[in-house]
Amino acid sequence: MHAMQLTIFNTNEPRTTAIPHNSNTPKSIELFAGAGGLALGLEMAGFETIGLIEYDKDAANTLKLNRPHWNVIHDDIANISSLDLESHFNIHKNELALLSGGAPCQAFSYAGKRLGLDDARGTLFYHYAVFLRKLQPKTFLFENVRGLISHDKGHTYQTILDIFESEGYTVQTSVLNAWDFGVAQKRERLIMIGIRNDLADKIEILPPVPHSYKPVLRDILHDVPTSAGTSYSEYKRKIFEMVPPGGYWRDIPADIAKNYMKSCWDMEGGRTGILRRLSLDEPSLTVLTSPSQKQTDRCHPLEARPFTVRENARCQCFPDDWVFSGGVGQQYKQVGNAVPVNLAYEVAKTIYNGLEQL
Repeated sequence: MHAMQLTIFNTNEPRTTAIPHNSNTPKSIELFAGAGGLALGLEMAGFETIGLIEYDKDAANTLKLNRPHWNVIHDDIANISSLDLESHFNIHKNELALLSGGAPCQAFSYAGKRLGLDDARGTLFYHYAVFLRKLQPKTFLFENVRGLISHDKGHTYQTILDIFESEGYTVQTSVLNAWDFGVAQKRERLIMIGIRNDLADKIEILPPVPHSYKPVLRDILHDVPTSAGTSYSEYKRKIFEMVPPGGYWRDIPADIAKNYMKSCWDMEGGRTGILRRLSLDEPSLTVLTSPSQKQTDRCHPLEARPFTVRENARCQCFPDDWVFSGGVGQQYKQVGNAVPVNLAYEVAKTIYNGLEQL
């Protein structure tokens, strides 16, 4: 196997290349695929995705629109995990190179100290673990929010780790900031990579090496194609016009800030997300699923408005020709939920390089 040599840019230049079907290409299956940020990174690293499962209709349509040759399955994962997966995906047990995806974070019910797969029933993670048990891929990639580590006092993460290990995998966990890997955005993700125990002494998967240069908004907010987007109310727009780039509510007259913030004025903490205007000389804050919420504002550096869908997509490293399906709210949601493509690529490349050692 030889990974495709691709240069990753955080600009408007196309960055994805479809991988032709090849018997020597490592195969992957992705669960909870969303709008394709993780799948694009895997494709760029050299994997061939033979199945992507996504329950949301608009997100599934996004995948189908942009990659007609991908096997996109728009269905409840519970309906798929109960099938004979080897026959369904035409791949033998132990042959799949990679299972990838990130189930939404849910608490487990506790019956004992070390829990098994049955204790995860009723959660979406359960179906990820069923895929792992049935297909026994050589490796897996499980990504999630950093908060998973502390969710439910750490029990959720520990249960997931226990299940992965009980299914026969050696697991390494890291928290990666997308800004370190060619993404003009501060976004931390929990990355869990598993190697099947019978291969653990044959494969070494090294953490991706942070880039020496860390891009900022100035690098990506140029020549952005026109796209859908929302706007502030006239009242909010006029207030944001007072906020300097890189500033927030403390940078405007106190009486105006207090009137705008209302009950938030008396809250403790810095509340730095309120009336927050980004600067061209900094990365974006974490791209969210909604463009305008009082406590998590991300105002455009030069204009008194939220970022458009396409500007958010730039922050997430989607190529400009990647089309998002559905209404404007759905498009914002798909972009905000995605794994930044460049981060996905960097992680996928390390897994690909590890598999080449076999």
